[in-house]
Amino acid sequence: MNSFDEVFEKVKSYCLENGKIPDIGMKTWIDPLVPVKIDGTDAIFSVQTDFQKNIVMQTYVTVLTEAFLNVAGLPVNIVINVESDEPETIKVPTDAELEQKHAELEQSYKFANYDYTFDTFIEGRSNEFALACSKSVAKNCGSKAVPDYNPLFIYGPSGMGKTHLITAIANEVRKNHPDFNIVYVTSETFGSDLVNALNKSSISDFHDKYRNADILLIDDIQFFSGRERMQEEFFHTFYKLHQEGKQIVITSDKPPKELLTLEERLRTRFEGGLIADISAPDYETRLAIINRKSELLELKMPSEVAEFMANRLKSNIRQLEGAVVRLKALNHFAGSPITISMAQSVIRDVLTDEQPIPITVEKIISEVSTVYGVSPDDLRSSKRSAQISTARKVAIYVVREITQMPLASIGTEFGGRDHSTIVYSVTSVTESMEKDSNLKNLVNDIIKNIKDKSKV
Repeated sequence: MNSFDEVFEKVKSYCLENGKIPDIGMKTWIDPLVPVKIDGTDAIFSVQTDFQKNIVMQTYVTVLTEAFLNVAGLPVNIVINVESDEPETIKVPTDAELEQKHAELEQSYKFANYDYTFDTFIEGRSNEFALACSKSVAKNCGSKAVPDYNPLFIYGPSGMGKTHLITAIANEVRKNHPDFNIVYVTSETFGSDLVNALNKSSISDFHDKYRNADILLIDDIQFFSGRERMQEEFFHTFYKLHQEGKQIVITSDKPPKELLTLEERLRTRFEGGLIADISAPDYETRLAIINRKSELLELKMPSEVAEFMANRLKSNIRQLEGAVVRLKALNHFAGSPITISMAQSVIRDVLTDEQPIPITVEKIISEVSTVYGVSPDDLRSSKRSAQISTARKVAIYVVREITQMPLASIGTEFGGRDHSTIVYSVTSVTESMEKDSNLKNLVNDIIKNIKDKSKV
């Protein structure tokens, strides 16, 4: 029999000639394999790094096994040993080749980030009512909004398509009514505009922007919770537009009745319009989203791989689309056909990346200070006004609740306060929440908003 080296050369030629492994994949991953020996049914190779080994074992082992059988009639088991524990650089294409691969990849992404329109929205049982309502609002948004559809309130967990729908409404109205004054903002932008207007004594400009809209779209209204001045301004904006028959569209992570720290007068007005929910996409919808994203990326997605991903990624649409983008990149740089093994690797990466961003004390203090209308410096200072004192106690309670930091460390974060002061603050807020349901709802909303903002 020919030497192992000679057999392996024939195996590589077979893979190239039959399109099993493209040239870039051969140069990057297969050529660096060093044939060691045939030991029984084991075809043993060596490589320099674990990274090389993992790529070959995940992506090429089935192809190589088939090639050995076809070329030499050997039903082998591929074994790869890592020869060096050093973090050495693996053999890669030349700079020119790598630059070309990057350019090709960027070009393939050119149309992947499609516009948020109704045409690009994947309909399923989980969102069909919200989609129908959104289309109707966009179609009938003329000089007067349809009373039964005003406001349109769309709610559901993060990543389900609410932002896609509200943006699609804005895009459709812009197409049909290019002269309309369309105001589409997040609740945080609304709040920032308000703060800037107050600081610059230009509240009239703020009113002009929002109260003269032909259609007002507000994303993530839940972040209004506990912010009295924002709610006050929004109420008057809402009232004026609604009285004039101007369309209002709102999204939230929960229905109006569960936004307990919004003023009652706002909740009842939200409930006076049309409420539509979006839930997690079902299997068929998830599969359609994966295939649609693959088409946009010009990615040849095997049906079994798409089905595998749809069965395992069930949380939200962003997760599905992110997985397809990662799979495109891995496929592009590995230069090999897409396999279940590649999809498994991608899914692990996506789930790891979607872990919450760590919540810092600074983020908590910033959120609480905004809710209570004081500055972060006030919370760390020795000022004792009722408003600052209450906000400081709440901030200390929330820091303890979310981070579980030692009490002494929390004291250091709040201007060097001692252990007993921190204990008093936590106890005081705990007891007050038991007696005051409004405070309890406010604190719970602050905690939820902070955690929501930490998510991917």
